[in-house]
Amino acid sequence: MAFKGPEMIFDGYNTLLNDCVNRKAIREGQRVHAHMIKTCYLPPPYLRTRLIVLYTKCDCLGDARHVFEEMPERNVVSWTAMISGYSQRGFGFEALHLFVRMLRSGTEPNEFTFATVLTSCTAGKILEARGVFEGLPERDVVSCTAIISGYAQLDHGKQVHGHVLRCELPFYVVLQNSLIDMYSKCGNLNYSRRIFDIMPERTVISWNAMLVGYSKHGMGREVVELFKLMREENRVKPDSVTFLAVLSGCSHGRLVDKGLEIFDEMLKGNNGIQAEIEHYGCVVDLLGRAGRVEEAFEFIKGMPFEPTAAIWGSLLGACRVHSNIDIGTFVGQRLVQIEPENAGNYVILSNLYASAGRWEDVRKVRELMMDKAVMKEPGRSWIELDQTLHTFHASDRSHPRREEVFWKVRELSIKFKEAGYVPDLSCVLYDVDEEQKEKILLAHSEKLAMAFGLIVAPEKVLIRVIKNLRICSDCHNFAKLISKFYGRDVSLRDKNRFHHIVGGICSCGDYW
Repeated sequence: MAFKGPEMIFDGYNTLLNDCVNRKAIREGQRVHAHMIKTCYLPPPYLRTRLIVLYTKCDCLGDARHVFEEMPERNVVSWTAMISGYSQRGFGFEALHLFVRMLRSGTEPNEFTFATVLTSCTAGKILEARGVFEGLPERDVVSCTAIISGYAQLDHGKQVHGHVLRCELPFYVVLQNSLIDMYSKCGNLNYSRRIFDIMPERTVISWNAMLVGYSKHGMGREVVELFKLMREENRVKPDSVTFLAVLSGCSHGRLVDKGLEIFDEMLKGNNGIQAEIEHYGCVVDLLGRAGRVEEAFEFIKGMPFEPTAAIWGSLLGACRVHSNIDIGTFVGQRLVQIEPENAGNYVILSNLYASAGRWEDVRKVRELMMDKAVMKEPGRSWIELDQTLHTFHASDRSHPRREEVFWKVRELSIKFKEAGYVPDLSCVLYDVDEEQKEKILLAHSEKLAMAFGLIVAPEKVLIRVIKNLRICSDCHNFAKLISKFYGRDVSLRDKNRFHHIVGGICSCGDYW
């Protein structure tokens, strides 16, 4: 019988660990780990990295960190695996700190490391990310690139950009891509495009960043024109993400026929890109936004994939906007079965019934939510002024300047009504009288945040508000009036897209 050397044993361990990772089989994985220790072999980095991946996937971050800290040497893959484990489990601050350790160790990050770190910089961690960045003894291209996109949700990215310019750091493509992403998320698409246009070389990520920026702002025609330019230059081939951005841009920009044309082109395989379920989801959204709900429903039935909850959710949202009760009822009930813990599905279904005045059905949906202990996510809006993040809830009475803010909202409402503004009471989905509905509308969190911005922010300064849920049409109209009457640019960012309003005109073209 031939002697099995360490390489063969390591290969066996690797096969077993890969199987445990795929099945999230933590007990079996722990047995493999214990057996590795008993063999007295010194496992190579790739086996230790597989253990880190296994433990992080199974929510055993402590065990993963123990394996990581015991590694005699670490490569970019092992660093990234541990950073990714923290990031994916919502420990963005720990991921950022580990990233700083990685930089100081002299290990150079790869593209996946960058993507992981950028994901860590979520809205709740931006100020912490800034602290990590400012604590770096030397701010190089790597750290600037990672932190810039993290700052994209607020305005600190400009400070990092200024640091890059002052220190004359080399403008690598990955840094420029982060700047494009950051400025588009800040509502400054002109600056994004300026950086894009002067790039000496562009990767597919550069094109995708610019396309996504236009798409999220509802600028469908710009998306199509840029996609056309990408093809004409013929230096970089579009990938599946490119087509997702283009289809999404057509959806947000009311370019239904163009979107369907591009999707049909994908199906024919002329671009070498195979349509995936995400692309089919974009078509459902494209048709649903345009009010072609029945067509979207039939399209789902004919898909070669099993529809996901996200696809059904997109159709349910369209049913709510376009008041299609029959299909909405079917889709809503289907979603409740697929995702019984997702409060958003119950809320949209309830709102659909409320918009049709079916209050008994509203009551049943709300009772079902209570039976299943499903909690609706409360609406919240954020605005940052003087490097302080202010949070507002609907009917918020917790802010120290609450009385001043509410008085300002009422003042704005009176002024706008004199100019012809009529509150959109359809946005209030409660069985109350019109006077009460108007009071509820005036207390929406985004109105409070915008009013606070008018009170505190200097003239001509952009009022940028972030909302955790979808912005209602009445608040959207309110923002346009603020922009028109006060000469202020307003940026509203909700969970789905951006609304950049200048002179009372929104980049979405009032289509969302």
